[in-house]
Amino acid sequence: MRAEGPHWAALDAALEACAADGRPVDFWLRDDDAVAPTPSLERLLALAADHGVPLALAVIPAGATPALADRLAGLAGVTVLQHGFSHADHSAPGAKKCELGLDRPADVVLGELVRGRELLSMFARTAPVLVPPWNRIDPALAARLPDLGFAALSTYGDRPLPSGASGDAAGLVLINTHVDPVDWHGGRGFLGEAAVLGRLSDRLRRMAAGSADRSEATGILTHHLVHDDETFDFVEKLLQTTTRQGFCRWHSPETLLGLDGPGKGAPAR
Repeated sequence: MRAEGPHWAALDAALEACAADGRPVDFWLRDDDAVAPTPSLERLLALAADHGVPLALAVIPAGATPALADRLAGLAGVTVLQHGFSHADHSAPGAKKCELGLDRPADVVLGELVRGRELLSMFARTAPVLVPPWNRIDPALAARLPDLGFAALSTYGDRPLPSGASGDAAGLVLINTHVDPVDWHGGRGFLGEAAVLGRLSDRLRRMAAGSADRSEATGILTHHLVHDDETFDFVEKLLQTTTRQGFCRWHSPETLLGLDGPGKGAPAR
């Protein structure tokens, strides 16, 4: 399945512009809402494995099943991250959905996160990264995450500039995602090549221009449970397009945290 057309050509140009400084262009793949083995998860696992791309699987602790732990056992390319606790909305009426806000006592929310880490101990490979449901967490709660053993926070959007070499915030490394192919406001189908590749190309151009953090890996966010064939086909094309470029690297959460070796296709730094 070859990626062709003007939007893919624009992506190639943006990738080359970003790599013009001689540094690799870094990516990572985060998939949210896993709780059990499903055909759609199998399809995503196969895509990542076929292209040698590490997969960060954000698992909901309260719903996580031993069957998922068994399925992932021995898969070296998959790392489990903590996706909140139960993915339940506790926001006030009319507010944006949020599990990790201050609509409940902070100690209650943080206590659930501790319990969530315990529940995820059944997985063989995890990283100390919190992925808030709906990519939202109150800053006061985020500031307390290092005390719970978390080393990183992953939400959505560019991390602030200037961020320093590691993008630290409140003692946490920020490893965000930036591009989501799902049309959440239009039926949850594929958003379309023009929109998705436009967002990705725009981010790469901003990185090249210095208006986005060049040291931050670009995160592709997927949700296997809602993907249709068109969305899966797009993800496959994107993995093909980037892995055939010698200057693109796909990282695991461990490499982004400095806990592992270099990413796919990359020389050691």
